Amino acid sequence: MARIVAIANQKGGVGKTTTAINLSAALAGLGQRVLLVDIDPQGNLTSGVGLKGHAAEAGTAYEALTSREVAHDPSVYVLPTETPNLSLIPADRQLTGAEIEMVSLPQREERLRQLLAPLRDRFDRIFIDCPPSLGLLTLNGLVAADALIIPLPCEYLAIEGLAELVGTLRRVRVALNPSLDIDGVLFTMYEERTKLGQEVARDVREFFKEKVFRTVVPRNIRLAESPSHGIPAIVYDPKSRGAEAYMALAREIIERTTSTQS
Repeated sequence: MARIVAIANQKGGVGKTTTAINLSAALAGLGQRVLLVDIDPQGNLTSGVGLKGHAAEAGTAYEALTSREVAHDPSVYVLPTETPNLSLIPADRQLTGAEIEMVSLPQREERLRQLLAPLRDRFDRIFIDCPPSLGLLTLNGLVAADALIIPLPCEYLAIEGLAELVGTLRRVRVALNPSLDIDGVLFTMYEERTKLGQEVARDVREFFKEKVFRTVVPRNIRLAESPSHGIPAIVYDPKSRGAEAYMALAREIIERTTSTQS
């Protein structure tokens, strides 16, 4: 059964989509069957894997979340990517209006969970790329997920947003998804030579302790360039520091999963 992980942070520009693309591609390269789910109306995840403007047989995440009836076979929304073992439920700009349209639907907070449940036995991992907000789309991601990965640049404004996200996590646990956990906090765009980066990293590690990943993702130009080519950085330049960091993160996650199961 696939573990469903939402990659979330209400602050924009923290590396959510970069993490979703490259962590998924790294895990796929290690032989895991991975599904990416794009629920961000900007659709950057979809374009980042080379499928901008593409829709599956039944449409995109927009149709999947706003259709009156949940599909009996959600694979009609799934597209293969150019990366072996990596599939996608794509998004487009139509998703901008989804939150308004979902308000009148039954179990509006659980639409994504219902959609993904039948896909659990077809994949090893499912990653949800959430929008940089705490609206109904992100709420669907949190309700559908078993856990969160929280990308976090080492700056004080990002920490303020993190506190709000943790508060939302607690409310979702109480009302909608009591088993929701944090898989890990991931330092992104990390510059170890700056005093600010070191101080923020220390404070976050003191608060989250073992929930902070050992792996840190450095600021790296290849991570910024690769989405314009529609391929993950680990394919675009596998020897870049950014690509190597996401490969290390993939191995760390597999290691954590193995130790938990044993």
